[in-house]
Amino acid sequence: MELIENLTLGFGVAFTFQNLVYALVGCLLGTLIGVLPGLGPVPTIAMLLPVTYGLPPVAALIMLAGIYYGAQYGGSTTAILVNLPGESSSVVTVIDGYQMARKGRAGPALAAAGIGSFFAGCVGTLVIAAFAPPLTEIALEFGPAEYFSLMIVGLIGAVVLASGSLIKALAMIVLGLLFGLVGTDVNSGVARYSFDIPELTDGISFIVIAMGVFGYGEIISNLSQSDEQREVFTGKVKGIMPTAEDFKRMFPAVIRGTALGSALGILPGGGALLSAFAAYTIEKKTKLKPGEVPFGQGNIRGVAAPESANNAGSQTSFIPLLTLGIPPNAVMALMVGAMTIHNIQPGPQVMTSNPELFWGLIASMWIGNLMLIVLNLPLIGMWIKLLTVPYRWLFPAIVLFCAIGVYSTNNNNFDIWMVALFGFIGYLFLKLGCEPAPLLLGLILGPMMEEYLRRALLISRGDWSVFVTRPLSASLLAVAGLLLIVVLLPSIKKKREEAFVED
Repeated sequence: MELIENLTLGFGVAFTFQNLVYALVGCLLGTLIGVLPGLGPVPTIAMLLPVTYGLPPVAALIMLAGIYYGAQYGGSTTAILVNLPGESSSVVTVIDGYQMARKGRAGPALAAAGIGSFFAGCVGTLVIAAFAPPLTEIALEFGPAEYFSLMIVGLIGAVVLASGSLIKALAMIVLGLLFGLVGTDVNSGVARYSFDIPELTDGISFIVIAMGVFGYGEIISNLSQSDEQREVFTGKVKGIMPTAEDFKRMFPAVIRGTALGSALGILPGGGALLSAFAAYTIEKKTKLKPGEVPFGQGNIRGVAAPESANNAGSQTSFIPLLTLGIPPNAVMALMVGAMTIHNIQPGPQVMTSNPELFWGLIASMWIGNLMLIVLNLPLIGMWIKLLTVPYRWLFPAIVLFCAIGVYSTNNNNFDIWMVALFGFIGYLFLKLGCEPAPLLLGLILGPMMEEYLRRALLISRGDWSVFVTRPLSASLLAVAGLLLIVVLLPSIKKKREEAFVED
């Protein structure tokens, strides 16, 4: 009954005209950036953070959340029609989605992606509504030692679940932690690692790093490729609805993808990308039915499962953010920034001190998912036209918008130069095959970890055993150790590498 009362409160907040408008704006923007290759939710949310200063907190978070799960929808459109994932989590959708389009089945492929995403989004939101309150109760038992241990688990989880080399993922985390140390020490008031540059005494803004590494870095990477590499879909999209046989085959895949995405989304470093890869791997291991198209040649399950998984994963990744105040991925790290801008401390107290925000955001996700299914299927023709816009016209607008956004945050020219510098650093990361998302997590969690470490040691009078004598803290550190040991086992390491390889 309490859940129904809370959801009634949430829908009351989400159904106001202002919040419905911002949900629609977020969903539209999310779909747009998902469709446009080279853009993603991280740079877009980073660019729009300064814009949210003047908005009410609930409206701002509803819009940013809409951008995040809207990008998961939009990314599938280009993956299917253009053989180009608009969003990283749509990389797997390319494999079978584009083959379906080439065989004249682009409509059913897009419908499978849309229906799977809608179902998974609704289930993911239901999981948040059901599990967030009990998790919040547990979180209220946490002290500084437990929070520090939880963040250790978060960072190790981000390393374990990052695609590519473990060493590179670990290096990104450490680099993020080091960038987080730049600035003024809270306890002593002494400037650290600022190299006598006055602008660095306040630290390096995560908006600067996010825009530089993700925004400018992607732009430089895209400009280094020729226009010929963009294969534009020229066929007609006929008949949207899948056949009865398609529905029969894709329904179990949607269920499996949704269940997997809901579970993996909660894990630190998991979310949409890992969920999509894992769901596709499971479908490939599932036996083909008689007459079914092989995977890699246009199997509808190869579209429905990863699309369901990435949407469920993107929804449930809000659970650790809203209940524990721990961002499980780069987008959630930016959401922490958005909440901080509006003087909201992410964590278990959000639900008790600001229930309108908490339940309003959850209710808006259902409304957002409904908006996205209505927006995406009828507007397919428009998204195809948008893909033909030459990138040379698109990137100057993105660069200018980034520069204006960064400058408006602190009215400081130095930040614009810093974004440019981090843009080149981001490009180097891409060239070296380093995934930059763990860096942003390290940057956000680093200062928080330092604060909780100091608090725990102050309470225990400098006794480091506090982290292992408190049962909850010791259990979390044991989980972190187990994660490291398991992932370093040769058989697991091999399987992990296989999971991130496309056929």
